[in-house]
Amino acid sequence: METRKKLKKKARQNLKKHYPIFMVACVIAAFIGSEFISSLSVTKLKTLPESIAIEKTKVDKAVQDALNGSVEESKKETNQLKEEIIKKDEENKTKILGRSRGVFAMIINGLSTGSIYVTFITGMNSIIGHPNITSIILIAASLLLSFIIWFFLCNMYQVITRRIFLEGRIYQKVPMQRFLFLLRIKRWCRTSWTMFVTSAFYSLWSLTIVGIIIKRYSYILVPYIVAENPNIKTLEAITLSRRMMNGHKWECFKLELSYLGWMILGGFTLGITEVLYSNPYKVATMTEYFVYLREEGKNKKLPGIDALNDTYLYEKAPKEKLEEGYADIIEALKQSESKEKKPQGLKKGLAEFLGISLASDTKEAEQIEQQERKILRLEIFKNSIRGKEYPMRFFTISERNQRPKLDTINYMRKYSIWSLLAMFFIFAIIGWMWEVMLHIIADGQFVKRGVLQGPWLPIYGYGGILILTVLNKFRSKPLLQFISAITLCGTIEYFASVYLEYIYHGKKWWDYSGYFLNLNGRICAEGLLVFGLGGIAVVYIIAPLLDNILKKINQKKLKIVCCILLILFIADNIYSTKIPNEGKGISDYQMIVLKHKK
Repeated sequence: METRKKLKKKARQNLKKHYPIFMVACVIAAFIGSEFISSLSVTKLKTLPESIAIEKTKVDKAVQDALNGSVEESKKETNQLKEEIIKKDEENKTKILGRSRGVFAMIINGLSTGSIYVTFITGMNSIIGHPNITSIILIAASLLLSFIIWFFLCNMYQVITRRIFLEGRIYQKVPMQRFLFLLRIKRWCRTSWTMFVTSAFYSLWSLTIVGIIIKRYSYILVPYIVAENPNIKTLEAITLSRRMMNGHKWECFKLELSYLGWMILGGFTLGITEVLYSNPYKVATMTEYFVYLREEGKNKKLPGIDALNDTYLYEKAPKEKLEEGYADIIEALKQSESKEKKPQGLKKGLAEFLGISLASDTKEAEQIEQQERKILRLEIFKNSIRGKEYPMRFFTISERNQRPKLDTINYMRKYSIWSLLAMFFIFAIIGWMWEVMLHIIADGQFVKRGVLQGPWLPIYGYGGILILTVLNKFRSKPLLQFISAITLCGTIEYFASVYLEYIYHGKKWWDYSGYFLNLNGRICAEGLLVFGLGGIAVVYIIAPLLDNILKKINQKKLKIVCCILLILFIADNIYSTKIPNEGKGISDYQMIVLKHKK
């Protein structure tokens, strides 16, 4: 075989090229319990602080009382524990960790006091009528749920990581979509079954002294074999792994033993070095070892080796082959680029940086939008055409086509000034209705929310429009879009609160005191999460659909309506500067906070 030194050198080179995605893949594996479980020992508390240990004991007692049928006693214990926790937070002045108001506070209180478990158990008891049967059902359900998670995720995930590492050997880029590789080719269940049978065989062999060692190495290549060919039958994959490892088990053992130094270092660093380096390094080296054994198997013409037939997983496709396989995409890209109408000057600046269209007419705007939609669909193929990414068109199983309905929602579009103005008022009015509805649900009464007299909350309008314009550059990256929306909306809400308190001499129109993770009562984690999710919905679904509707409306009538609303809005702002909308449930938050504390 190639020397361990050569295998490890290649592994280090691959790890250097793809360190972020390799490390993330191994961290996820450790987190879900697929492999490298001991690496996360740094995150586990060996001993609990006394106060937390006492709370845990009380929760356990409340849950046990519920299981025994003592419903009232268990409810009393969880309510008492909740009051103790809230009182302790207030005494320690941990306002940022408020636990008295909001959905997050309700969830955290429910988990930390055990009330959520008590409620569920009580409901089960009332239906079944016998505590002992309830206990048996809960235990059985827990075991079943654990098995399902292990079967469909933990045990199968090794195949995902191996596919990512295999592609990283040859190609410059490994897309994040590879984490959904098996789902896209509809082989998730089949792979889960193969890995389950492999684990079952090994478990049976582990009952023998020889089998626990020998069979570990006999089956060690199964995840790699399935990663290359998810269509392979279960027993064929296991048999092929045994044949490939025949005569190499001692060799593989010595390869693993060579990481003893890294294992010792991982123990001293509580798993930090394993998470950051040695785990992906080991997988990268084992990947090189599999490639070596695969080539040897091909040369020896091992029975079943032809199942490993993914040629372009080990070598790049020739340029001519790529041009032939992606001819329609290349031609479409050329046509789109040649026909593309690019705005100039101010139009170009607004279009590129803010996503605002100043097209002279609706027809011109629609032509530009159609071009951009087509280019967006084709962009995903560029890296494959250039040989930087694995060409999925040459894979033995084609990926599932995207749903055509979603393709019609072009979120990379440019919005006209009038569409943005109309959407500002739509978002502001919907935001007002949302908060009025929440107040009706929480306090059972209608309250006209906001500092203005009209039925609108401009903070929702400003937030929605700024997400569409200022964050225009982030639309192609949903995760960055989500984080940016939270940051932007949180900043707007915080400084809007400061500004309103300043000009209205200390009056508050919202106060998140008592909410979990709040900052001076001006913003809170719960609200920011809603802003983030709302921002994603606005960018990728709501705004494009609204824009489609607004384009169908007579544009002259739309402009007249927008102008009238704008005049009314400006007048409302001027009037409300002197006579703001205030009172109970609007700016009188001291009464509301006291009510929730009782």
